[in-house]
Amino acid sequence: MLAAVLAGVAAVLVLSVVVGMVRPRRYATVEQFYLAARAVPPLRNGAAISSEYTSAAACLGLAGLIATHGSQMLWYPVGAAAGFVVLLALVVAPLRRSGTYTLSDFAQWRFGSSGLRRLTTCTVLVIGLVYLVAQFHAAGVVLRLLTGLPAWGGWLAVAVPAVGIALAGGMRSVTRVQATQFWLKLVVFTGCALVLWCTWRCLAAPEPLRVAGFAGPYEGAGTLAGAGDPSLPGILTVLLACALGTMGLPHIVVRVYANPDGRSARRSIVAAQVLLGVFFLVPPLYGILGRVHVPDAHSDEVVLLLPSMMLPGAAGNVLTGLLAAGAFAAFLATSCGVLVAVGGAVSSCVSRVSVTSFRVAVAVVAVAALGMAALTSPGSSVLLVLVGFSLSAATFCPLLVLGIWWRRLTAAGVVAGFVVGGGLTLTLVYADLVGLKAGLAAAYPAAFSVPAAFVAMVVTSLVTRGRVPGNVDALMARMHWPEDRSSRQDARSSF
Repeated sequence: MLAAVLAGVAAVLVLSVVVGMVRPRRYATVEQFYLAARAVPPLRNGAAISSEYTSAAACLGLAGLIATHGSQMLWYPVGAAAGFVVLLALVVAPLRRSGTYTLSDFAQWRFGSSGLRRLTTCTVLVIGLVYLVAQFHAAGVVLRLLTGLPAWGGWLAVAVPAVGIALAGGMRSVTRVQATQFWLKLVVFTGCALVLWCTWRCLAAPEPLRVAGFAGPYEGAGTLAGAGDPSLPGILTVLLACALGTMGLPHIVVRVYANPDGRSARRSIVAAQVLLGVFFLVPPLYGILGRVHVPDAHSDEVVLLLPSMMLPGAAGNVLTGLLAAGAFAAFLATSCGVLVAVGGAVSSCVSRVSVTSFRVAVAVVAVAALGMAALTSPGSSVLLVLVGFSLSAATFCPLLVLGIWWRRLTAAGVVAGFVVGGGLTLTLVYADLVGLKAGLAAAYPAAFSVPAAFVAMVVTSLVTRGRVPGNVDALMARMHWPEDRSSRQDARSSF
């Protein structure tokens, strides 16, 4: 198995480096570098968005939760679908027309506040680091489980290629890698699932495996931010966090600008919805198989343990190697997207915007994420990612929805919403982690923090109505007036 796993991981890493770093295009401006000259076709952009979204949580964690908690977890992909519907309906067109390329840029453009820009950048950094740590820990778990190598080897196997790809060609390189990896993940995870499913239904499979070191499926199965809670309030909390948090994920929002025009951007989101709908048909198959054959495994290990259990020998080793390759494709795709998005936001906030400052910011963010991975213990990837979704839903969702559709929103209102929504989310998550009794709020933070953030922004804005930007009418008109078709020609000519 060791040789198969290492060969699979090495193959996907080499493929990613070749696709992303061979003959990177040189751009005249940092905007073109950061946005791939705004010339990415809708289908490729949709595949890249889907690849970013199908991270460790979707490829490994969701199947593990289904195996652990049963059919209630099948509702989780609905949150992803709802999130893209909300993004498409409320945010895509106005945000693109604003002409800002990061959430930090939008905050300063809309409210004219450099302090709010810095606060937004800090929030982007926190969400990005949570996502990166989830990917690094999942990579470490996979490598240690299948090869016995130290976990930090998995961290570096993801971090080093991700940084190299992001530095080589910016968004264009990352988009090519992510689109390629999405199709790779879809083929690998679907093909292996069908083989294992046919083995179970058509052949006599071995008895279920008792995995040492883990409690049974309903004993000690951790929950966080509502994830892993099979009750109705837990599921609704996760759906709320995913539906409202998707629009604020920095690596998803930046994709709005990678297309030539607004119509292409909307088509990219629709393509992503379709591709994700196809992909999310696969985790339930692994979840059912895992519930039967490896009922005691950790949620992130269910998928990887199935081949060796159901098909001992060479066939199982080959399938394990393929799944390991698909898993590392997921880790690398999400890590590349997050690094580009967060690096762009940080570089534009702390220094003069340039390709060099962007590259430095990407490297610094990667090092910070590696440091956090070393200081924290691995947990379920779904739990960590849901923390990022909850934080995004309680901060950027109110900022974007009210900032785009309500002219009376003020910078003071946004700050109040960030403090209340983001602070309450982090406090409740921490209380849940350390076992403090905070009632329902700690178990279901998004259900409390998101409404509180909206209320804080509205009330504070009404109190500080004198601070509404004087040019708000012009800003609102720009966001809601139909996009100039000439932008498509400009984008093509620059490419």
